[in-house]
Amino acid sequence: MHGIDVARYQGDIDWKVAARSGVAFAWIKATEGGDHLDKKFYDNWYGAKEAGVPRGAYHFYYFCRTPEEQAAWFIANVPYDPDALPMVLDMEWNNHSKTCTRIPKPDVVRKEMVTFLEIMEGYYGKRPVIYTDYNFHTDNLEGVFNGHHFWLRSIPRHPSERFPGRRWTFWQYTAQGNVDGIKGHVDRNTFVGSWEDWKKFLKGDF
Repeated sequence: MHGIDVARYQGDIDWKVAARSGVAFAWIKATEGGDHLDKKFYDNWYGAKEAGVPRGAYHFYYFCRTPEEQAAWFIANVPYDPDALPMVLDMEWNNHSKTCTRIPKPDVVRKEMVTFLEIMEGYYGKRPVIYTDYNFHTDNLEGVFNGHHFWLRSIPRHPSERFPGRRWTFWQYTAQGNVDGIKGHVDRNTFVGSWEDWKKFLKGDF
């Protein structure tokens, strides 16, 4: 089970071609902080659905906005669709941000995450997936949020090596993938289970 994650950087995507090439699922960037909407979100959101590609939206967390503001912004921009994958909360340190240099302590990070995640689950009716990388996970997430599915960035080593003890569901294994229907490179991801497990995940039973 291999999929992709996309944002405006991929430009115009031919989703029907991508689907025929074997893309089994897609995570689509929707929002960031409390005032940014990816300019290709709606094209990708509706294009993927029309092509029959299961897709979910993700939010890139910004540490200089409250979780309530960010949740409201996501809800204002991402349509409620019971057929969509659970939304994803993307948690990474953004050391290159020119507008936010705040680095909260772990207990504050986790408290803000709980607030955001509870709002998302309450509105969309599905428990969100948490995306993270090695540094952020080491600093803030070891041993917590075990009731959530995790999507881990682990390039090029397997998640079991870099995230020992962490139960994971999705693995982002390269940023240099190539997929028919997309010009240039795209992130590639895999689902941890079998086809039967995937069907269970879509129903919320995995």
